[in-house]
Amino acid sequence: MSARSPRILAFATKGVGTNEEMRLRVLLSRMGAKFLPFDRNGKGRTFLRLLSAIFHERPDLVVVEGTSWAGGLACMLARLAGRSRYVISSGDAVGPYVFAHSLLAGPLFAAYERLLCRLSDGFIGWTPYLTGRALTFGAPRAVTAAGWAPAPLSDAEAAESRQSIRQRLGIPPGAIVFGLAGALVWNPRRHYCYGLELVEAAQGCGRDDVCVLIVGDGTGLSKLRELAGQRLGKTVFLPGGVRFQDVSTYLSAMDIASLPQSLDGVGSFRYTTKISEYAAAGLPIITGRLPLAYDLDDGSIWRLPGKTPWSATYVAALAKLMNQISLPILTSARAKVERHRAEFDSTKQVERITCFLSELLEDRIERRQVTDSASSGLSPKRFPSDFTQPAEGKLSHDGSSPH
Repeated sequence: MSARSPRILAFATKGVGTNEEMRLRVLLSRMGAKFLPFDRNGKGRTFLRLLSAIFHERPDLVVVEGTSWAGGLACMLARLAGRSRYVISSGDAVGPYVFAHSLLAGPLFAAYERLLCRLSDGFIGWTPYLTGRALTFGAPRAVTAAGWAPAPLSDAEAAESRQSIRQRLGIPPGAIVFGLAGALVWNPRRHYCYGLELVEAAQGCGRDDVCVLIVGDGTGLSKLRELAGQRLGKTVFLPGGVRFQDVSTYLSAMDIASLPQSLDGVGSFRYTTKISEYAAAGLPIITGRLPLAYDLDDGSIWRLPGKTPWSATYVAALAKLMNQISLPILTSARAKVERHRAEFDSTKQVERITCFLSELLEDRIERRQVTDSASSGLSPKRFPSDFTQPAEGKLSHDGSSPH
């Protein structure tokens, strides 16, 4: 503990006002952090502004959501110059993710990821798998904060939204809807974006009472519309992007949610932000044979074969499920969904991160006291000089328990 409140700077490399910045603001809500703006469209300028702010303010700690080089490099340089320590929070394995998009940049970012973890004071993983990965790379300590869903709709609100969305899009009232919500970013190397597996599987489904609803925007949207062909607006529905606050209403129009992830260094480490939202909406999940599909299985997860969601094996299994699904099977699966999981409890995650960062700062202060005392020839003290050692079983003057 310090006589003054610790100075904490924070920023999210996805940008101001994004879901990742909102996540970090909630996690640090009890820490009095000062947030710095991050401009993704001008990373060079942003890097210089961040570095200048850290050198000028000399915070006790910088907490970063995301692993963009502009933010990570600023933190590493400040760390090496002795201006500040930092903690990184991430939902992706950086090296494999970049390698999936660029063969040349992949090895460079793999080395960057290792150094970023090694020079950090700690790591906040969106999954326990990413947390373990960071520890392996040299992060001195780590904790998991898996994210959480916005407040779910009430049963009455969900029923009303379900009817409204289906009527607006032209989805038959009794249809079974396989759905997905997410960014539809086309990957030229993989010839894939989220939702492609649903559209391809729909082509192998011979039923008119099974539909596909994909909510999201991006470079892959036009590809999906082209692939849907004559099914577009009949059994395949692609409304495009919607406001963040409207996502839950579109989820209410779905019956089963797709969570496509590759069984490799990218997908195997993820939960994705949508899994908590799908659970809160009471949606069973279709995914691959991933760690999360076993660890979080509550009886409502379908695990499909195939190493990637764009593989012929995966798409064929999905089409088979579409052909075989029935209302009794669906009703049984939805009844098993754990809508309020401990892993996605926001209050518990805030408490966990507050303890993690507070104790990290305490340990740093104590190590500094020991070093200063040793250099001056004095005996190290457990408490700062302006604190009085509490008597056994009593509280210190600020109400905290003695160590």
